[in-house]
Amino acid sequence: MNLGFDEARQLMGELKVKLDYDQAERAVDDQATSPQIILFPPYVYLTRILDVFRHYQHVSVGAQNCHHEEKGAFTGEVSALMIRSVGGTHVIIGHSERRAQFGEEEALLAKKTAQAIDKGLNVVFCCGETLPEREKGAHFQVVEKQLKEGLLWLGPDKLSQVVIAYEPVWAIGTGVTASPGQAQEMHAHIRQLLFQTHGETHAQDMTILYGGSCNARNADELFSQPDVDGGLIGGASLKAQDFFDIYLSLGKNKPV
Repeated sequence: MNLGFDEARQLMGELKVKLDYDQAERAVDDQATSPQIILFPPYVYLTRILDVFRHYQHVSVGAQNCHHEEKGAFTGEVSALMIRSVGGTHVIIGHSERRAQFGEEEALLAKKTAQAIDKGLNVVFCCGETLPEREKGAHFQVVEKQLKEGLLWLGPDKLSQVVIAYEPVWAIGTGVTASPGQAQEMHAHIRQLLFQTHGETHAQDMTILYGGSCNARNADELFSQPDVDGGLIGGASLKAQDFFDIYLSLGKNKPV
């Protein structure tokens, strides 16, 4: 919940200029060779941001949340169908702030995931532990429970519409970042869990993002880890140059 519309428009304009420059430098016509970007603006900016990036094959636009019902008298809520109908392709489910501030638990998140996938959206499903949970050594169990109850009941066909984002809650907005080793350890654990529940192919194909204060300074170290496929970027996305630097780091460490 940041930036008025004029500020948001300026930010998107600056990012567009940088992406255009990047494409010119690459001297390629196929944007599919570029790192993939998904932008998650507030609902009220969704269609305007879609218009800005409509012709960029490597840029998608999604919503930060959706309701678990298809339609109805839920004043103030937005459905997956609404998001899809205006051109949105993704939605974030289970972000740590939704869990902590709005009391969203796995049963509800499972319903949201099912609704989003049923309406043709791709899901970025978030998981992660708090500092007390990590300090008592329960971080693996916490993430397993979140994934098994909220997500991994999906069949293989629907799981292909999902990206997982690991958010160590103790590293979000605090300036503290999980070490590259800590990030890799959890990402590898998640991939092993996927192997156990859905087999080797789905485990290897799953995109797993790191979402704990990733920024332009630490992106190289994080993205160099074998099981860290990209980032769910928060505060650093509010500055075009910082976000663009993270984008370049991803392209350097995870070439398409």
